[in-house]
This record gives sequence, C-alpha cells and structure tokens, in this order.
Amino acid sequence: MSSETLTFSEGLAFKSQEQIRVLFGCQDQYLRKIRDRLGIHVIIRGDELRFSGETAQVEIGYRVFSDLKRIVEKYGELLPSEIESTLDRHCPTPDLEMSSRQNHSPAKPVSSSPVADGTRSSEPHKSGSGPRNHETSDPTTTDQPDLGRIDLFEKTRKVKPRTGGQARYVDAIRENDLVICIGPAGCGKTYLAVAMALNALRTELVRKIVLVRPAVEAGEKLGFLPGDLLAKVNPYLRPLLDALADIVSFDQVKRYMENDIIEIVPLAYMRGRTLNDTFIILDEAQNTTSTQMKMFLTRMGENSRIVVTGDPTQDDLPDNVRSGLMDATRRLNGISGVEAVELSGQDIVRHRLVRDIVRAYDDSPPKGDSRLGQKK
Repeated sequence: MSSETLTFSEGLAFKSQEQIRVLFGCQDQYLRKIRDRLGIHVIIRGDELRFSGETAQVEIGYRVFSDLKRIVEKYGELLPSEIESTLDRHCPTPDLEMSSRQNHSPAKPVSSSPVADGTRSSEPHKSGSGPRNHETSDPTTTDQPDLGRIDLFEKTRKVKPRTGGQARYVDAIRENDLVICIGPAGCGKTYLAVAMALNALRTELVRKIVLVRPAVEAGEKLGFLPGDLLAKVNPYLRPLLDALADIVSFDQVKRYMENDIIEIVPLAYMRGRTLNDTFIILDEAQNTTSTQMKMFLTRMGENSRIVVTGDPTQDDLPDNVRSGLMDATRRLNGISGVEAVELSGQDIVRHRLVRDIVRAYDDSPPKGDSRLGQKK
C-alpha cells in the first residue's frame, strides 16, 4: 500500500448488523453507489466498517458513512435521495462544481434534500414562516411544475396542488399551526394533508404523524365486527392508509407504523393525550360533535400542527346533534395561527364524473333523510 493510501484503524461502529444492512441497501445497491463514487473499499468487521483507499477519499468516505449512520439510527431507514444529497455535500460532482463557479456561489445540492449534517432538516419549526412556493398568475393551471409542490424527497413521488384552491390549502398548512379545510368529496383534502405531514416528518419539523378519524358508520349499522381492536377499527381508518400507501411505498408505511412514527387512531382514543412535535390530521371531521372537537383540538402540544378536514354535506350524525366541524370553524374564526380554507366543486380532481355528481346533488338535494338505514 502506497503512502497516499490509508486503511482506517478506527472502525465506524454500528449497534447491529441490521443497521449495516439498511445502510448498504437492497442487494448492496447503496454500498456500491457510495464505493464507486468515492473510489474506496469498505470492509465489514463484526459490527464495524473499515475503509481503505486514497487518504483523502477514505476521510470523505468516513464522513459520508457517519452521516448516513445517524439517519439510519434515527429513522430506521435510508432514502435514495439522502444518499445522493450526502454524497453531493461531501464529494460534489464536476457538474455541480462547474455550476457553482458559473453562479459565483457554492453549489447547493442540499437545499432539495432533507439531509443537513446527518439530519433531515436544519431549520426549526416557526409558525407562520412557511414559504410560499407558488408564483403564478393563473393558480388554476394544472401544468405548473412549481404550483406549491410538496417535496417528499423521492424521485418517483411528486405531489403538487392541481387547482388554485388546493394551492391556497397547502399554503395555509405551511403558514399556520391549525388549518380547517372544508370541501366536497374528491378535492384532495385528505391526500394533500397526508403529503404535507410526510413532508414535515422528512424535513424534521415534526417527529411523528398521528392520523385520526371518528369511528362512525356512513348511515348503516355494521353491528359486531370480528377480530382484535385493530381489525375492528381498520374499516374506519382505511382511507387514511390508502392515502399513505399512494404517496409512499407500503414497506415504508409499515416501518413507520412499527416504529410508532405514524399512528392511526380512532378519535375516541385521543382523550387525555398531549402530542408534542406531531403533525395531527383529523379526517371526516363532519362526524364529530362539538365536545369531541374541543377534546381533539386541545391535544395539541408544543411544536405540533393540526389539519382538520371534512365535508359538511356528508355527515352521519343524528339529526339532533350539531357537527363539531362547522362549530369549530365559527368559534375559531379570527384567532392568529388558525386558518379555515373552503374548497369547491372546481377543486375536485378525482374521476371526471365526481364533479358532475357533486353538482347534481347540490342542485337538487334528495328529499327526506339521505342517510341510509337511519330510523325515523
């Protein structure tokens, strides 16, 4: 070995072989990417990594693996974008260096990644300080690439508002700690809230996501449901799982839930809790009572955010019970840090027929009680 090469005598220790497997990636794809980029050799000795190669490259490799190790220890997983960002920060490519010189400023690959010095964010959460990411004269245009785009730090997942109303909704979530969104079915109330929650988690604005729903049947009495508690409440919470699974992979959702980073819970089980550093979403809030809504909203702890969504035209409460959604909208109006956003049929982005269906029911409400199976 020449004088310009070095084998690290001090290994980089891990708590378990599982952490090393996560860092190396499926079939060692992450390891090969890092090794080829830096031109070093990586050797496993028990629960330690050792490096050999040119002295300068080995030192860079040690820093890269140290940063990635911290991410694995904190989140139990590693994203491809975090590999790229860490490599770009410690060992910029010639293209990035050229771009840096042309712009007379350092290249900034980290700005598009949640990784900063081994963490997923270096910015603290500040209420009301969220950036406004869309600047367009026609916010209803759906082909604007930067119309309030929600960065999930995955190359294959891109979420952005598709209407002006949705863009206002996303901005409201960025700039307020409590947002109430009212709108018809199919306008993206839940989907965008879940995407913003994942963004906040991956940029380390929060440490946890809690998804809440009232366990109320849609006008039908389902009776006894078999299985354990999770099996009984799963039908009510399934829409939230569907939104999650559509944005990130099922395996990631599973890991988040196993590590208690994402929690899905019925509204009734929220009493008595205090949630700090948490992004909380209450879905189908039209089916809450005023008492339940007060209980839910007062769960907010330090550095937490709440998004409440619902469609007042589809509540399944008894006739003599007032919905807590509209009651909260009225009571909280004018409070700093709280914003209510109302979406309309123009913001519906589901199947093309949904907008016409909603319009048909709005123009001619059904006679009598529209709730199926409810006794008079």
